[in-house]
Amino acid sequence: MLVSAAPLPVKTPIPDRPLDAVLARFDADEHPDLKGVVVLRDGKIVGERYYNGETPDTLHDIRSAGKSITALLVGIAIDRGRIASVEDSVARYWPEARDKAIGAVRLRDVLTMRSGLAAFDEDPASPGNEDKMDEAADPLAFVLSVPQADPPGTRYRYNSVTAYTAGVVVAKATGGTLAAFADANLFAPLGIAHWQWSADRAGYTKGQGNLMLTARSLAAIGEMVRDGGRYHGRRIVSAAWLRAALEPKVAIGESDPFADGYGYFWYAKRQQIGGVDIPVSFASGNGGNKIYVVPSRHLVVAITSSAYGHGYGQRRSEAILKAILSAPRPLGVVRRAG
Repeated sequence: MLVSAAPLPVKTPIPDRPLDAVLARFDADEHPDLKGVVVLRDGKIVGERYYNGETPDTLHDIRSAGKSITALLVGIAIDRGRIASVEDSVARYWPEARDKAIGAVRLRDVLTMRSGLAAFDEDPASPGNEDKMDEAADPLAFVLSVPQADPPGTRYRYNSVTAYTAGVVVAKATGGTLAAFADANLFAPLGIAHWQWSADRAGYTKGQGNLMLTARSLAAIGEMVRDGGRYHGRRIVSAAWLRAALEPKVAIGESDPFADGYGYFWYAKRQQIGGVDIPVSFASGNGGNKIYVVPSRHLVVAITSSAYGHGYGQRRSEAILKAILSAPRPLGVVRRAG
């Protein structure tokens, strides 16, 4: 299913010339697949630049950063009483999963990539590999057929099967599609009307990705996260859920050079900038698509990039973040009137 409407309205940008200079450096990047960077400070655009034909209205496939959006929707479903707890099993909301490997897995372990399923996206031979699920004639039946490899909750294995499962749980718990629930409870309240989210052959929204948003929309989602679940004073998701989602549950630094820990489909890393330790929470997608949330600097940095399948995309996005954090002007300082 594809849904699309008008673009997101934004506040008038506040010029930040040193930051503009930082973003302009990447005009000369050797790879022509960087698309956009939007920087917010306290909810206002202080830096924005587009590359290689992108515009503020261009929809962009954020790939696995969509998993982080699915985690927000799980939290909203819990806030609304549609899902009782992350301690519940998948089978409580997906009865057909009873007596299957995925059925007994707690939502907590789904959200932290510790389902125990034989599913690993980096291994093409894995029974639950993402490409195999995408090719399946019946994705629901495919997920139900994936065997158990480890006891749930014991081993981190990044995979899209579990993120897809989280989306199915939200859909079944709310009685509609994940996309419709997102529209009513996340996108519309944030002013996001221009978006697309693909569904699979079974009609279920792909909670593991295939979500298209503008860079400004990514930034709006990041600002809501930075402000503890509020956006322009309106409560979107509970602060308690965001604390739980962003808190690292699994140490992944040994296997992931760009993150220290993993929460509920959200990453965490402490960046060292000028000898200062700066905690960053972020959503991440193939190709370098990012929502960076930096509370100590009052910052959100949204990056869209089409370097799909290329490691330099992730390196470049981290370099952009570090350049912004190292900008001459102290971006985290809010000047007082008078």
